[in-house]
Amino acid sequence: MPIVRRPRKHALQTLTLLEQAYPDAHCALDYRGPWQLLVATILSAQCTDVRVNLVTPDLFDRYPDPEAMAAADGDDLERMIRSTGFFRNKAHNLQLCARKIVAEHGGSVPQTMEELIALPGIGRKTANVILGNAFAQPGMVVDTHVGRVSRRLGWAEARQPEAVEKELCALLPAEKWTQTSHVLIFHGRQCCRAQTAWCSGCPVVERCPQLGVDRQK
Repeated sequence: MPIVRRPRKHALQTLTLLEQAYPDAHCALDYRGPWQLLVATILSAQCTDVRVNLVTPDLFDRYPDPEAMAAADGDDLERMIRSTGFFRNKAHNLQLCARKIVAEHGGSVPQTMEELIALPGIGRKTANVILGNAFAQPGMVVDTHVGRVSRRLGWAEARQPEAVEKELCALLPAEKWTQTSHVLIFHGRQCCRAQTAWCSGCPVVERCPQLGVDRQK
């Protein structure tokens, strides 16, 4: 079915209903501070948040800051994160990222998009997670759930995450970006799933152009 684009007013009304349906929507990764969130988000690639949360307590005890991670034994680091998948590449990126943070940012995670995406293993998705949740700056995170749900709702047309991010940022006010990401992720996981969407339990089903039942103009 072709995408039916919705104006900002319509999108904000739908978003309000979703926020009411998922009042506890939040970042599902366990962390304390920007460094822990950065590490957890890198580990979450192609891995569940639940699995990452099982791995990170011991990891953070062993390597609590960028300085410790930069000096970590590579084999030990790989062993500790093996269950998150792609562990060799993730370990490599974590150490390179830690070393750059120590060398160029005094051991503190930078607070701008430009500086974050210059770090090894950090793309716009990870950077937006950090900006929105660790630094309280607007960050529109686009994962598979956000992309799928936003297209179904008529909020975006693009398939590439960065293009979806641009569409959503143009549609919604900046102060809504971070929480919108959480809400759409929760909705995508619990209701608007990829293969078996639970439309009968959807809190915004009457506003869904995908089903041809959008009665709210």
